[in-house]
Amino acid sequence: MLLPRRCNGGTKQQLQTYKCRIASFYGGSSGFAKFATYLAVQFSLSKAMEVPLIDRALTMPRLRIAVALLLASLVALHAQMYKPLSFTEYTLPNGLHVIFRQDRTAPVVTTVLWYRVGSRYEAPGRTGFAHFFEHLMFEGTDSLQRGEISKLIQQAGGELNAFTSFDQTVYHMRVPSNALPLALWIESQRMRGLKIDTIGVETQRGVVKEERKMRYENSPYGVWNIRMFERLFAQSPYSWTPIGASQHIDSAAITEFRQFYDTYYVPNNAVLVISGDFSETEARKLVDMYFGFQPPGPPPRRDSLQIPPLRGEIRDTIFDPKAQLPAVFIGYRTVPEGHTDSYALQMLMDILANGESSRMYRALVDRAQVAVQSSVFPYELEKVGAAIMVGVAAPGRSIDTVEHMMYAVIDSVIAHGVTEAEFAKARNIAESRFIADKKGTYPTALALARAYAFFENTELVNTEMQRFYSVRREDLQRVAKKYFGTPNRVVLTFIPSQAKEGN
Repeated sequence: MLLPRRCNGGTKQQLQTYKCRIASFYGGSSGFAKFATYLAVQFSLSKAMEVPLIDRALTMPRLRIAVALLLASLVALHAQMYKPLSFTEYTLPNGLHVIFRQDRTAPVVTTVLWYRVGSRYEAPGRTGFAHFFEHLMFEGTDSLQRGEISKLIQQAGGELNAFTSFDQTVYHMRVPSNALPLALWIESQRMRGLKIDTIGVETQRGVVKEERKMRYENSPYGVWNIRMFERLFAQSPYSWTPIGASQHIDSAAITEFRQFYDTYYVPNNAVLVISGDFSETEARKLVDMYFGFQPPGPPPRRDSLQIPPLRGEIRDTIFDPKAQLPAVFIGYRTVPEGHTDSYALQMLMDILANGESSRMYRALVDRAQVAVQSSVFPYELEKVGAAIMVGVAAPGRSIDTVEHMMYAVIDSVIAHGVTEAEFAKARNIAESRFIADKKGTYPTALALARAYAFFENTELVNTEMQRFYSVRREDLQRVAKKYFGTPNRVVLTFIPSQAKEGN
């Protein structure tokens, strides 16, 4: 839109510029007031018709442009209001990287200890080790009896947990501020003093096998990610998921577990973040006291990945006795975290499947009513990436129809791109998510650890939103064509069946 000269201005005049754009669109000096009135009327109609305002915007050109301008102005204002995180970081002589983030909002503190070890670091015949240690680390240490770790933290009024992914295993605690010494002492004990004995190993073998049965084998569509990744990233360390294979854990010897622990649970393979209400001076003393004496291990192996290209479509049908409705899972290779295209892809996937105003939902669930669920979500990993599209057929509807309609939605973006309103909505979602990830001591600590562990650039927690701002509307059409306009994909169709799985 061409703007009159008075609409041009610097950053300080940004809001006025957007008001001026709206005024120019509606005409006259009272244009912004007219816009506000018009928007209020449309909002009232939206409520009366039980149709979201954004949905009405997508079908009304005049309102679509107005809403796009409003959302753009809100994004710009939020960016100006966002206060960058302040933090301090340093590295101990043994290689442990430490990050402090003070937050006096409440008298609590969170510790995050991020180990650079996930399922992709495992040997092909010994999968599941990283996830197994997530459980074993709650057993006991040379100084703590079995079950005492959780008991001490809970008695102090805190909570603790952990998670494992393809690239990392992360342990986190949230405790009252006065319990920070306890949390750090426990983590230091677990880092190099874990007790790996027959009792603990056998106990956790049973726990892990039960988790696999409950979450994967006995859940509807539960094995989809296992089947997807073994095809999408075949012949690579990303071809197995963190849960691993039960037989690998069952057949492993105690010495193998100890070797894995000694290789990866060392200070030079970890990032420690302390976030919350604490004294930085005292925290430094505690970190030096509990972690400074820990010896570094040999530099962990960081092999470059060689992943064979995916050539053509791979299809498989899985007969699932637990499923009630047919479902299709479609996987495409994309890009790893931090790649330039990852930001455009995230915005595209929000347009495709985030909320009831998304394209997939409107096309498959709302209008055609061929599906009860339609979603798209990313797997942004350290070295690879994937986009997974999911459609669950409505009762009596064909899963083939669902699949073809999902492709049609993608083809529409490839052919025509996205609208201004959709683009503004996606950018607003990205900013809201960016800010929400910095609220609270735990999300903040996790964001800081990720930025350093993946990129060795902790300042990324403050600057990454600029990468979303650099995305142009035409970039979404470009990445749709580049990553989704290809027959190179994996398609898994789940068919409800009381029979045994067909393959």
